[in-house]
Amino acid sequence: MSFPKRAFPWQKWVMTAVMVLGLIWSAFITDAHIGKFFENFGEFTKIFIDMCHPDWAYTPYVFGPMVETIKMAVIGTLIGSLLAFPYALLVARNIVTNKVVVGLFRFILNIVRTVPDLMLAALFVAVVGIGPVAGVITLAIFTFGMVGKLFYEAVETIDPGPLEAVRAAGAGKLEIIRFAVFPQIANYFVSYVLYAFEINVRASTVLGYLGAGGIGVYLQQALSMFRYDRVGLMVLVIFIVVLAIDYVSGKTREALL
Repeated sequence: MSFPKRAFPWQKWVMTAVMVLGLIWSAFITDAHIGKFFENFGEFTKIFIDMCHPDWAYTPYVFGPMVETIKMAVIGTLIGSLLAFPYALLVARNIVTNKVVVGLFRFILNIVRTVPDLMLAALFVAVVGIGPVAGVITLAIFTFGMVGKLFYEAVETIDPGPLEAVRAAGAGKLEIIRFAVFPQIANYFVSYVLYAFEINVRASTVLGYLGAGGIGVYLQQALSMFRYDRVGLMVLVIFIVVLAIDYVSGKTREALL
């Protein structure tokens, strides 16, 4: 029994060659040579060994900033999510039929999503000063942009049947949202908020490095003093906290969905 010959997948090979050539060309024009990393690999090994011997005596000074980091993530996530939900209804085409209004609010949302969180943190640190307030504002804006997009995409994919039924009964916008929209996206709402919280816990650590409060401030101080043993301790604590949050939020999303 003979089988038909398969056509040579030249499209895949061409695409692979283009990607490899693009990678090489990008490394060339950016002067990114992997060999430079291995030139100082011994210094990296020394730092890594120091981090593997944490300064356990510094442990009491880590928990307070770590709790502050979690509080920043919680408050920023809640504020951003609460603002994102009604905003998402304004940019969902099946809720607001005015194309001008939808286009305007989507344009604003895209601008918010375009601004990097690190730039926002640097800006608000300059405005309100070093501390958790700058971090909370930054995380709230970041959450608003990310969760707002997820929300309105979820709203646009709901079953149109309940919407048409409620509209046919003469319900207003608030009744439509309450009885036809929210019951269909409630689980997604909680899931997206938990997902944003996971990301914000990690992001708040980096933002703190810029002076936006939390454990990142202490991490920056330890790095500036070359206390890699303390850096290793803080990285370990952050890893344990993030792992626990990922596990709890994952189980919560599984229970909801």
